[in-house]
Amino acid sequence: MGVGAMGSAALYHLAGRGLRVLGLEQFDIPHDKGSSHGVNRIFRLAYYEHPSYVPLMRRARDLWIELETTVDERLVYVTGSIDAGAPDSEVFAGSRESCLIHALDHEVLDSDQLTRRFPGYRLPEDMMALFQPEGGFVLSERAIEAQVRVAVANGADVETRQPVRQWRPTPDGAVQVETATASYEAGKLIITAGAWAGALVPGLESLAIPERQVLGWFQPIHAQLFTLDRFPVFNLAAPEGRYYGFPVFGVPGFKIGRYHHLDEATTPETIDRDLHDRDEAILRLAITRYFPEAGGPTMALRTCMFTNTPDEHFLIDTVPDEPQVVFAAGFSGHGFKFASAVGEILADMAQEGHTDTDISMFSLSRFT
Repeated sequence: MGVGAMGSAALYHLAGRGLRVLGLEQFDIPHDKGSSHGVNRIFRLAYYEHPSYVPLMRRARDLWIELETTVDERLVYVTGSIDAGAPDSEVFAGSRESCLIHALDHEVLDSDQLTRRFPGYRLPEDMMALFQPEGGFVLSERAIEAQVRVAVANGADVETRQPVRQWRPTPDGAVQVETATASYEAGKLIITAGAWAGALVPGLESLAIPERQVLGWFQPIHAQLFTLDRFPVFNLAAPEGRYYGFPVFGVPGFKIGRYHHLDEATTPETIDRDLHDRDEAILRLAITRYFPEAGGPTMALRTCMFTNTPDEHFLIDTVPDEPQVVFAAGFSGHGFKFASAVGEILADMAQEGHTDTDISMFSLSRFT
């Protein structure tokens, strides 16, 4: 239920195992109503959110590369990654900790060293940066399409423009799902509904909260400073907020966003999808102060959604009292990179009733 990042990955793995699987999507594949559009998403191994994510990211990277080989299409671009901020900031200190715990290649750079190596960066003297050479980005919409394409080739059925009205367990332990035009029954159900999960999974209404997010693309004044080989993807903990960004790719411009943009909790039905002067201003503020050579004309602004949990770690579990219903939700703005591995986990849980991957930190029980 939901064939976006996580749903397409689950579909891909289940069909690849020879299982009969149906994907139901309320929009198109891919679409621009959720959380995965806008060309690309960062992947990074130096994971400041928690060192436990690093093994999962390694598995996800291997699966993205496997998908590339399967479809004979480049989906992953390695640029290196920068995690920068004050020496005691979560972004810098947490990334360094992950590198040390998991023996990841990395370099620590002061602001002058960073600018000499990557001239598009202009960070204050009191900031430090960690460079990890294996980071980069995944082509998000192309990856979703590729996973669905392979799944269909392996026998999966996919129905688009089929919003789900309700689901219910059946007396014999299966699941019935009703859409606007049809009714389906299956032995197992996987709910990967993104920002819509709170309305479909009991108990998630207050644990998976959608938030309006805005991405911007700005034409650099000196474009040669923001090419794939000269500008690593980044996360930056600044006094103005936590920013993230990409080199020029796909859309003609340097791409930047601010985590939790304007802290606008919303719903999928009421989100403001219009773009406003304040949206551009908060992105240009960071460009002016930290990436001044990127501050040319605005090329594009787009809205999307985060779906945040209270601790900003994921939710991957079964519905209480309904072990045949598996769900994944609350990816809090940093989940896409893991989609290939999350899909494998969901397939394990649906097929075997468990997964060998340690997902204890993503359990629903931590909130109940």
